[in-house]
Amino acid sequence: MDFNVRKFATDAGIFFSRAVQFTEEKLGQAEKTELDAHFENLLSRADCTKNWTEKIYRQTEVVLQPNPGARIEEFLYEKLDRKVPPRPTNGEILGQFMLEAAKEFGAETPYGSTLIKVGDCQRRLGGAEREFLQTSSISFLTPLRNFLEGDWRTISRERKLLENLRLDLDACKARLKKAKAAETKAAAVPDFQETRPRNYVLSASASALWNEELDKAEHELRVAQTEFDRQAEVTRLLLEGISSTHVNHLRCLCEFVEAQAMYYSQCHKYMLELQRELGSCSGDICPGSLDVNCLPDRSPTDPSAFLPLNSSSPLERDALQIEEVQPPASGTRKAKVLYDYDAADSIELSLRADELITVYTVPGIDSDWLIGERGNQKGRVPVTYLELLS
Repeated sequence: MDFNVRKFATDAGIFFSRAVQFTEEKLGQAEKTELDAHFENLLSRADCTKNWTEKIYRQTEVVLQPNPGARIEEFLYEKLDRKVPPRPTNGEILGQFMLEAAKEFGAETPYGSTLIKVGDCQRRLGGAEREFLQTSSISFLTPLRNFLEGDWRTISRERKLLENLRLDLDACKARLKKAKAAETKAAAVPDFQETRPRNYVLSASASALWNEELDKAEHELRVAQTEFDRQAEVTRLLLEGISSTHVNHLRCLCEFVEAQAMYYSQCHKYMLELQRELGSCSGDICPGSLDVNCLPDRSPTDPSAFLPLNSSSPLERDALQIEEVQPPASGTRKAKVLYDYDAADSIELSLRADELITVYTVPGIDSDWLIGERGNQKGRVPVTYLELLS
């Protein structure tokens, strides 16, 4: 092992000098070179970007993989530079269990045939989830991790180097200040007597030494200032690159939203298909089920697509005469409408977003519906479209 004692001693001296300078600055006993306002803003923006990127990255990991054990396993595989083995999603496992149960109960039985349909749907939902996780990891998590482990580490290293050079620069300024003060004192108060030539020679030598020390301090200051300016420019360029980072993260965020929207759209499609399959069952097999084929074909973004499936049957709707319904003596409440709603028939009340109506319940009405009143108009309204007020 080649150990350079002189280099080690030099580095230790520099470290000690910086530590002393830093301590004196904290105690207010030394001057500190301040960076310009624009540079300080760049530093603040970079720190803010790093902190929020780290939080978003960690929480996105939690959303995509809620199991902490699985996250730790993936982290270890990544650090070992090994491929993570394929892991089935919870939906795929559930679907597999349902299919195996159907074999035990018999695929010809009503329960077994329904298990096959639901299990197949769960497997497709699990496959869609797997694809969403892979897409999100590549398009969103990976760029965020690359910034934290790549660009930010480079910025941190250059900032640390800039801070060290600033401490060296301030130390050089302090030495130059002390050398000038000593030279001025020596010139103003000579320590010799004219009757003693030997003292005059000693004083002249001391003055020459102080001049030499002053020249050395000025040279070190010029060198330190040049190195500091060069490093400040390098760090400034890296910090200004944060704007490009924001643009890149914005693009990745849009791709993440697109992947998420596609995933939920696929899930909605699979569930509608499953509902239609189950809705075709006879009443003795699926009692109380709603034939979704009679539902209007609405967009997944339309809130009415998520109306309660256990709404009252046509016979119950005919039995409920809205004109004969009277509000109770107590129990009425105000409600704010969240979305527009078009009445499906004469016993329902059309709604407009942000309007206030009076609502109450009556015996025999489904729990997912209320009676709503607006002036002289009255009708059934879905609870999911309302925000009940006190």
